[in-house]
Amino acid sequence: MSKILNISQAIKIAQNSKKKGLSIVLAGGCFDVLHSGHVAFLEAAKKEGDVLILLLESDENIKKRKGTGRPLNSMHKRITVLSSLQTVDFIIPLVGMTKNEEYDRIMIQIKPDIVAMTKGDPNVAQRIRQCEKIGAKLKLVIEKIDGISTTALVSEFIR
Repeated sequence: MSKILNISQAIKIAQNSKKKGLSIVLAGGCFDVLHSGHVAFLEAAKKEGDVLILLLESDENIKKRKGTGRPLNSMHKRITVLSSLQTVDFIIPLVGMTKNEEYDRIMIQIKPDIVAMTKGDPNVAQRIRQCEKIGAKLKLVIEKIDGISTTALVSEFIR
């Protein structure tokens, strides 16, 4: 079975996993240039449960959030790299998703047990609201590692 899922497939996998007594961890992000901070986050998220489902931001949304020239790697390339990691069980490409209501709907449909985030993530209030809506636990699994980000890496190479 492929690690790449659409929403319908993810719902079925989440339901079947829960029937087997497995816990679902949901995490998300851009993962434009995979670096040690990403790896640490994904490893910590995976330790929180049995099945790690990753929501992967679209190229369009990354460009909107991070500016022109981003992403450096297309969604297809990011999926290829992320799907090679043992810690990532499944990936849902979020093509065309930009609204909070769309993210809420995915959370409601998948019903994760745990939502994993990095401490200091600016979207924490939205995740708390989503977790309360579905009865999931929010876990801040690692501290943000200073100086380790795709933006910092890009800045380093531009100098």
